[in-house]
Amino acid sequence: MEPFSAWILPLLLSGASLWGARRRVDVYDALVTGGKSGLQVAVSILPALAALLTAVYMLRASGALDALTALLAPALTALGVPPETAPLLVIRPLSGSGALAAGGDIMRQYGPDSYIGRCAAVMLGCTETTFYTVAVYFGAAGITRTRYTIPAALTADLAAYLAAAWAVRLFFGT
Repeated sequence: MEPFSAWILPLLLSGASLWGARRRVDVYDALVTGGKSGLQVAVSILPALAALLTAVYMLRASGALDALTALLAPALTALGVPPETAPLLVIRPLSGSGALAAGGDIMRQYGPDSYIGRCAAVMLGCTETTFYTVAVYFGAAGITRTRYTIPAALTADLAAYLAAAWAVRLFFGT
């Protein structure tokens, strides 16, 4: 017998089709229209996405990321955050894939079950790619002024980093 999780997607698609048919909605036309608008959104956010990814790669290749993480190390140590996780603090708001690569490097170097590896894993799970998200969603909605969004989101990311280090220390020790 197959697990229920294998049936979730077919049940969702069937349910949506039946709901649309009951309400007399042309489900196929709605699907095509949604796909068309999705492609338009993807094309509209492509320039911002390309610029963001280029900036992340330039940071890593130029050595600026290493210098910045060395600069942050004393403050992170004082806050109880392992300084080895500093690349995540810098890269995660910009790029999810870049942060995953940095997290993979941390786990390879220190081990996934080490205090540093666990902190990195929790930090990756509880933070957001702030600039990417703002670029995608605000770009798709045509919003050009972010006002307090970025400072608030970066503050939330910082709080998440501190909470991640605290939680790992609380549940696993150092």
